[in-house]
Amino acid sequence: MKTVLSLSLLVVLLGCTRPSTRSGADTVRVLTYNIHHANPPSKPEIIDLEAIARVIQNDQPDVVMIQEVDVRTRRSGQIDEAEKLAQLTGLQAYFVKAIDHDGGEYGVALLSKYPLQNQRRYPLPLDPQKPGEPRVLGTAELKLPSGRSITVACTHLDAQRGPASRVLQAKEIARILKAVPMPVILAGDLNDTPESETLRILNQSLQSTCQNCAPTIPVENPRKTIDFILTAGPWKVTEHRVIQETYASDHLPVRATLSLP
Repeated sequence: MKTVLSLSLLVVLLGCTRPSTRSGADTVRVLTYNIHHANPPSKPEIIDLEAIARVIQNDQPDVVMIQEVDVRTRRSGQIDEAEKLAQLTGLQAYFVKAIDHDGGEYGVALLSKYPLQNQRRYPLPLDPQKPGEPRVLGTAELKLPSGRSITVACTHLDAQRGPASRVLQAKEIARILKAVPMPVILAGDLNDTPESETLRILNQSLQSTCQNCAPTIPVENPRKTIDFILTAGPWKVTEHRVIQETYASDHLPVRATLSLP
């Protein structure tokens, strides 16, 4: 009888033991996507948020950085695109307004599988000699299943032909993120190429997830790389990929899988 009880107790104890998930908990799958306010280039009068949501759902990211997001604008049917995408994908949303536009707002947004905390909006500088459309950096902290916290940041830099505003904006982003005391992921449409002064500035304190980065625009026969994911901290890049989705937007989405030791 004692032997039977001892064996039963051992089985119960073993059944209560769970293998550690620590090694897999610090892997983060990131997607950055300029969604062109959910307007497919082939259908100028259509807003197709479901198409954007399908791209996100098919990729199963933990964090999504999206640019050119409309919130209650007339051109997008007065839909809160950030909140609607959150509903369609099952993610949490944080919208960051850059400008008032067409009866609503326009900017960037973060979508996350994990709760977003300490959200911040940072206006970015413009060249006073040739100021363009105001731009922003949006940041938030999120806690990974392991308990470790990271900062995620989304931006969309100036689109003018000259680089002056983008250079100022890159310097400001580098300054802001350098003060963050935890691992950082920055992503977005930087409107500049890998060899540019904009990327040189950012690469002084952040590391791009790609080398010889594949082009992201236009979606048909892409020729330029302007959409990036960059990191600060002890990240290891296990994958970087430009996704060949040519219907939903005028940019190709970019994915990176990152891990922390």
